[in-house]
Amino acid sequence: MHGEIQQFQVDLRGVVDLLSRHIYSSPRVYLRELLQNARDAITARSEVDGSGGTIRITPLTEASGEFVLRDDGVGLNATEVAELLATVGRSSKRDIFDLPRSDYLGQFGIGLLSCFMVADTIVIRSRSARGGASVEWTGSADGTFQVAELAEELPIGTSVHLIPRFDADDLLRPDAVRELATTFGEFLPVRVVLETPSGDVDITRPAPFLDARTDPDAAVQYGRDLLGASPLDVIELAEPATGTRGLAYVLPFAPPPGSRQATRMYLGRMLLSERADDVLPDWAFFVRAVIDSTGLAPTASRESLVEDAALERVREQLGAGIRRWILELGLREPHRLAQFVAIHEVGLKSLVRHDEELAAFITRWLTVETTHGSIRIGDLVERFGHVRYAQTVDEFRQVAGISPSAEVLVNGGYLYDADLVRMLPELYPHVTVEKVDVTGELDRLDPPPLDDRAAAVELEERAGAVLAASDCAVVVRAIDRPELPGLYVADPEVLRSLDRHRTKGITGALWGGVLARIDDTLSAGRDDDLSARLCLNWSNRVVRSLTGVRDDAVFSRTVQLLYIQALLAGHHPLSDADRTLMTTALADLVSLSAGIDVDTIDDVR
Repeated sequence: MHGEIQQFQVDLRGVVDLLSRHIYSSPRVYLRELLQNARDAITARSEVDGSGGTIRITPLTEASGEFVLRDDGVGLNATEVAELLATVGRSSKRDIFDLPRSDYLGQFGIGLLSCFMVADTIVIRSRSARGGASVEWTGSADGTFQVAELAEELPIGTSVHLIPRFDADDLLRPDAVRELATTFGEFLPVRVVLETPSGDVDITRPAPFLDARTDPDAAVQYGRDLLGASPLDVIELAEPATGTRGLAYVLPFAPPPGSRQATRMYLGRMLLSERADDVLPDWAFFVRAVIDSTGLAPTASRESLVEDAALERVREQLGAGIRRWILELGLREPHRLAQFVAIHEVGLKSLVRHDEELAAFITRWLTVETTHGSIRIGDLVERFGHVRYAQTVDEFRQVAGISPSAEVLVNGGYLYDADLVRMLPELYPHVTVEKVDVTGELDRLDPPPLDDRAAAVELEERAGAVLAASDCAVVVRAIDRPELPGLYVADPEVLRSLDRHRTKGITGALWGGVLARIDDTLSAGRDDDLSARLCLNWSNRVVRSLTGVRDDAVFSRTVQLLYIQALLAGHHPLSDADRTLMTTALADLVSLSAGIDVDTIDDVR
């Protein structure tokens, strides 16, 4: 018989607007909600009589005019339908969205409302496994509903019939339904069947990320499909207290800088999110995980997780599992750990700054550039008890040339390397660390021997006069590298000033004026002796030979070429004036060489 038409106790149109604009990200979730309701009903029936276990979906067709989803779950009797109506017809919208999601009727009510995003009319037909007559509930988007008991005896379970809205029928048709059912429910622990003209199609399949030990090949293939490449390794993760488990696939490539880890998250094997960023620690950037949980709480939209104590514990425990994998890999397969580090080194250097336990182990596998080549931290601290480092690449290039061969100098100019070196005393108590200063390193160099001091001073004065136009002073020091004629040495601020000066020559009037003002401002507070220097090496034969060159033209051209050579050796860009100076000096020196006795120069000390 038909029941009396009644009015919802809420503004249904307002509720649907809230659902579509503020609660759910897309009307696509209607099928997820219906699958969740059906799965809950099947679970409830198993507790009543042990039966049930199938969900059947019949997509919208032109002939039928409706979408139907059937389950053989516990069903609803007349009393429960009334309770459902109370659930849907709460006195306020706030009450609707505060419903406990674990309660079957509450879940059913929210799922029912979500269908109004794609349907103008919803019909629910149901018969309870606990007994009672079959019932029919019909709700309309205009805010009215109707309840009736049916004379016919329906199969135990529930069917939901949706009459589509004019703008949403595509979401109810076969192609969209199959894609949505697979996305949300392919791993559900019940059978989901899609009815098609050519026969039934099974949507569900075993979850390979939950059966890795039973079928490891399937687990690896799932990771390959997820990443688009074979994972470097597969890590099993679990947190039993919340029923959380899954797999973390180690990326075989470095992710883009700044990218965060993302987890494909399932709740009760129903997809929650493709890219949940709060399930693993932020530092776990080098894995893509697939996780299922039965104990974590979803938000009202069922598209993210509630940030609570349970989620925090899961995050800690899964992070501990990933750390344990790294530690065990280093003990069992150090060559594979080296491969892992080589791929993710930059990210790991960032990671160790925040995780002391991981830093204590992984740091020894990380590499830094030094004056002795690229060295692993573990080898570095074993060979050198005192580690010196330069803060920038420019400083390293300058100081490396005058660093004693018995010492080690680390290039701290690369991302995170300076931070890494500063951490070494905390990780290795026997190691001390020193930051070098360019001018301080220059002052550490020994002057020429006393017997040669007068000749060296004269060389400084003459060479300084030659390079005065280039804003470069000259000092003579004894560097224990006879093959090195000279070094271009400057404080970082001087190098930046020189770069601005060279840039002004190739930019327009606007930026040239800006750079000029920067120079004026900085020079007002800078010491007069802060300048670039050409450090000539007294241990080099060419430099000593210059003291015997009395021809001013030959002397000046040689000094200019030594200056250009030092710039190039230090990887400093040449300005247009520098290039002109190099070309002119080389041409003049070739011309002048015709009248010079080279043998006499070789004998000069």
